[in-house]
Amino acid sequence: MNRKYFLLSLLILFTISIAAQEKKAGPVIPDYGKVWQIEGQNYKIENDTELKVVFDIMNSPEDPSALNRSIETAARFLNMHAQNGVSKENMKVALVVHNKASKDIITNEVYIERYGIKNPNAEMVQQLMDAGVDFIFCGQSSLSRDFPIEETISGVQLSLSAMTALIQLQNDGYRLIKF
Repeated sequence: MNRKYFLLSLLILFTISIAAQEKKAGPVIPDYGKVWQIEGQNYKIENDTELKVVFDIMNSPEDPSALNRSIETAARFLNMHAQNGVSKENMKVALVVHNKASKDIITNEVYIERYGIKNPNAEMVQQLMDAGVDFIFCGQSSLSRDFPIEETISGVQLSLSAMTALIQLQNDGYRLIKF
């Protein structure tokens, strides 16, 4: 094989391998939570086991136009497991939101009033809630950060505190994931 065709073949193989390693969203959350496909797993997923997880969401980017990647972790969790054969019915996901992340669950209208732009997280939060994800807002953060429950995206639940919600969810068999 001459050198020109050999280099062209290598370039094609390299391009195919890069394309095969592209992150992909869905099927649960279509626009968020892109993940890598992992080939050759030798620690197998138990697809028929219920996965109950609670994410402790307390941080938020300083830039009000930035997506909260901690919230997107829930989308990655759902998409990654669904892409690998875990049914949506076997995944129970809750997010307990408090502290700086309080602003990330307010409506677009309130976000515009406070920050001058639409909430970059609103669509993602809605897609997660449409998929059955529970958003639980810390009542203490609601008052201390001046985000009344009426200003949050419809469907957000109010708890006495983040601590209370985290304890109750763990008592109900949810496993805590903190990023």
